[in-house]
Amino acid sequence: MAAQPIAEKTPEELQEPLLAAMFNHIPFDGWSDKALKAAALDIGTTPEMAELSFPRGAIEALELHLLHADQHLAATLETLDLPSMKIRDRITLAVRTRLEQNTGNREIVRRGLTLLSLPQHLVTGSKILWRTADTMWKAAGDTSTDHNWYTKRATLSAVYSAVLLFWLSDDSEGHAETWAFLDRRIEDVMKIETAKFKMRKASANMPSFSRFLGRLRYPEV
Repeated sequence: MAAQPIAEKTPEELQEPLLAAMFNHIPFDGWSDKALKAAALDIGTTPEMAELSFPRGAIEALELHLLHADQHLAATLETLDLPSMKIRDRITLAVRTRLEQNTGNREIVRRGLTLLSLPQHLVTGSKILWRTADTMWKAAGDTSTDHNWYTKRATLSAVYSAVLLFWLSDDSEGHAETWAFLDRRIEDVMKIETAKFKMRKASANMPSFSRFLGRLRYPEV
């Protein structure tokens, strides 16, 4: 079946080819309207059609790219034997897999962070980061529904952000220094989780202040 001509594609159908074509320009022009317009000319459409495809401009194209990245990560992690691993190893592998999937696109990642760091995009960046952390935890088998659901994702968001920034400037062979840095960050998190577990266990055997107040208010007959 012959491919649909570019001229016959709807703005929505043009999103994918435009995004792919932008990759050739992002290292030089960043995630910008300039890169989007250049991509439009590359695939044989007009800048006006590119604007219809991404009404909010380059930030919308970046959002689509990062959505694809999360979907790709989830699909890859599903093929791995994560259930046989310890939780810390599952999370470590999830973070490492995400970075390895971007090995050839470090400048594109760097330019994306630059755009998301602008004040007007901080909320968008935070939501995307949270979704990535959620993708990793779901792949790791997390089923929590209480406050742990939030704390786990907040903690992993901080870890992933730190490791991502380290990775962007790491020129060691095979990114060995990044993986060592990742191991240290995960170790720090595990120490915190162990301390929290011990605290919960210890407090379970302690008198409850709220129960004590309840008895004062509603004494047993």
